[in-house]
Amino acid sequence: MALLQLAGRQAKGKVYLLGAGPGDPELLTLKAWRLLKSADVVLYDALVSEEILALIPTAAEKISVGKRAGHHSASQDEINRLLVTKAYTRETVVRLKGGDPFIFGRGGEELLALTDAGVHFEVVPGITAASGAAAYAGIPLTHRELARSVTFITAHCQTAEQPINWQAYSAVDHTLVIYMGVLKANIIQHELLTAGRAANTPVAIVSRASTPQQKTFQGTLSELERLAADPQLQMPALIIIGHVVQLAQQLNWFETASRQHSAVATESSIQG
Repeated sequence: MALLQLAGRQAKGKVYLLGAGPGDPELLTLKAWRLLKSADVVLYDALVSEEILALIPTAAEKISVGKRAGHHSASQDEINRLLVTKAYTRETVVRLKGGDPFIFGRGGEELLALTDAGVHFEVVPGITAASGAAAYAGIPLTHRELARSVTFITAHCQTAEQPINWQAYSAVDHTLVIYMGVLKANIIQHELLTAGRAANTPVAIVSRASTPQQKTFQGTLSELERLAADPQLQMPALIIIGHVVQLAQQLNWFETASRQHSAVATESSIQG
């Protein structure tokens, strides 16, 4: 939906489309941190971590516009209108998105709306969920011996008119990363097996990546539906499929360090 400029007026401020990364505030870029600290208003998504939201100045207006499956708090048109309206009344408007705003973040749609309304903007990229979750789970998405290619897809937008070409992701040396796929794990499992992907292909679901609550659920493709149904799994979560997943047994530095730190803290508490 096109948004018209307000008659006789020019936008006062500028919109910064800002990627918040996977959750750890230390993974924000310096520019993202600076803009967040100077924001007059922040429109943020549901997947942005509480630690990052805590960086927003207390004087700034905070507007939750997050969308989650079954719990949409604002339509895309409403978000677009809010961005334009705030740009006409505030200097620094931050649109804060989890991960990177240009990778399954609808960032392009929002910028087109700003362009139609004559609003100036900048884009500040963030670490996308795929690279952030994989790095913190110890899963290299490519590897000379195990994976020569990687694809990011979302299971959320598959329709009868535009089905996903699962056959394209059946190669043994290909890593597949699936955004918004946990609720459709049964479909993903069935479609990949039908397309010829081996049942024993390693899979991982990384939950709450880069936060103290991170947990990785590992198994095989034939177990994906069961892994996704684990009651301990919390959103946001990302699915990684491919033989690189097996390297997490050796390379999962983050969860190993967290467990060791927790054990040391517990021992110190008992001794104290």
